[in-house]
Amino acid sequence: MAKLNVNPTRMELRRLKTRLKTATRGHKLLKDKSDEMIRRFMLYIRENKRLREEVEGELSGALKNFMLARAVSSDSVIEEAIAMPSTKVTLDVSSQNVMSVDVPVFEITKQEGSALYPYSFATVTGELDDAVASLSALLPKLLKLAEVEKTCNMLADEIERNRRRVNALEYVMIPQLEETIKYITMKLDENERGTITRLMKVKSMLENKQ
Repeated sequence: MAKLNVNPTRMELRRLKTRLKTATRGHKLLKDKSDEMIRRFMLYIRENKRLREEVEGELSGALKNFMLARAVSSDSVIEEAIAMPSTKVTLDVSSQNVMSVDVPVFEITKQEGSALYPYSFATVTGELDDAVASLSALLPKLLKLAEVEKTCNMLADEIERNRRRVNALEYVMIPQLEETIKYITMKLDENERGTITRLMKVKSMLENKQ
């Protein structure tokens, strides 16, 4: 590992030792954060898998009911029945902090007193009623699935960024600092030995003169 280009002085040695201590502490904190983020990520992944399976199963049932309704009613009747929804839904978007990542939170509010079916029961078949009821009940799960999937994507990106920081500290910065500290220590020891040798030689010369 290449050392840093610095002057081999005691002041520089103290500064590098401080940097090494800070880098080592930062590496540990980032590593702990990465481990916790991965744990949270796996929880969200399992939740995402469960929600997706539920949503796909219920959505498949709703679509089957729509197909049955179209089989016994004309397209114009179906379109006229569902053209004007009677239920108003409000979507509130906020965020929450998960391991320093602001992930989205979706909340829906349905208008009180609104009817679920925007048509007369005499004009359509029961299959359309089942399809509309299924989709209405499925909406909160769809939003929850979107929320969880977005959270998974954002956490995955943050985990990757954090991993690069950990690797940069572990394989580049910390080894460079350690190598430079070792080099400066050896250089200072060498200078000290040279100084002691010169002093001993001067002392010997003075003693010979006397």
